Amino acid sequence: MVCERAKLSLQLSSDGEASERVDVSVLLITYNHADYIAKSLDGVLAQNTDKTVELIVSEDCSTDATPTILAGYLERHPQIRVLASPENLRSNEVVARAIRAARGRYICLLDGDDYWTDPGKIQRQADMLDADPALAAVFHNALIDDGMGAPSRRWTPAEQKAVSGRDDLWDGNPFATCAGMLRREALSDLGAWYADFFPITDWPLYILCAAKGPIAFVDEPVGGYRLHAGGMFSSLPGGEKLDRTEGFYRRMRAVVPPSQRRAASAGASRYFFDWAEVYAQRGEIGMARDCLRRALRAGGVSQLGVRRFLRAARNAWLAGERR
Repeated sequence: MVCERAKLSLQLSSDGEASERVDVSVLLITYNHADYIAKSLDGVLAQNTDKTVELIVSEDCSTDATPTILAGYLERHPQIRVLASPENLRSNEVVARAIRAARGRYICLLDGDDYWTDPGKIQRQADMLDADPALAAVFHNALIDDGMGAPSRRWTPAEQKAVSGRDDLWDGNPFATCAGMLRREALSDLGAWYADFFPITDWPLYILCAAKGPIAFVDEPVGGYRLHAGGMFSSLPGGEKLDRTEGFYRRMRAVVPPSQRRAASAGASRYFFDWAEVYAQRGEIGMARDCLRRALRAGGVSQLGVRRFLRAARNAWLAGERR
């Protein structure tokens, strides 16, 4: 049953003007999520909030039963707005068009295979942003749902800082898509370049937000992040994921202002260096060496500490020779 306090905004009127003020726009992004989307939608509709909420579903021409399931929800909840692709776009334009259509002061992103578990998520996060206008975004944690039982492992590590700045976001994406709320105005610099970053959808948005203000983190789960073979990025194998991430850093350096490029290079080097250490500890020497090369290519090794980098490189190569 949908909580009586939950509100979904009315559809846009025929003249294109908003028929009422919107506090929060929930942007649900879906493609071939027939097995999951009902739970995703139900988590939104169950929100207990005094905020005015609109739900926008951006559907990328699914070939499974996703459109049929959506049609059933539209019959019961005609306030839901659907943005449908005439053909599969397979790009971040599916997210970008939902952001452009959003009328809320705040935006929540939700992939159609993830879900919310806390009916107070919207209220809690909107209250935090209302209370601190300097914040560009706020995140809670999410539990990783691998389909192997009740989720218990958290997506964001417990040591994540309570407040992150712009440079912190260059070190990697610490947040689950389903766990956040962003100020819409903090995404004002989102350009056409964003469409080509697929399948990395959320990390560029968080970097844009962090350029406008700090990002708060509360280590309490509010949703489930599904880890499954159909995931667009989480399911990529190690080497391919590293390729995509290296490409992400390269493209981001090309689109951010010159003042941020040094931080981007340093973040890329730290990211791959940290993974090199992880792979070395696992005994995966080939992957460790690969990550060290990527850290060097990123151009920010001098900010890591040359001695530390050379020591790690020496250890990786010696470990490989001993095997």
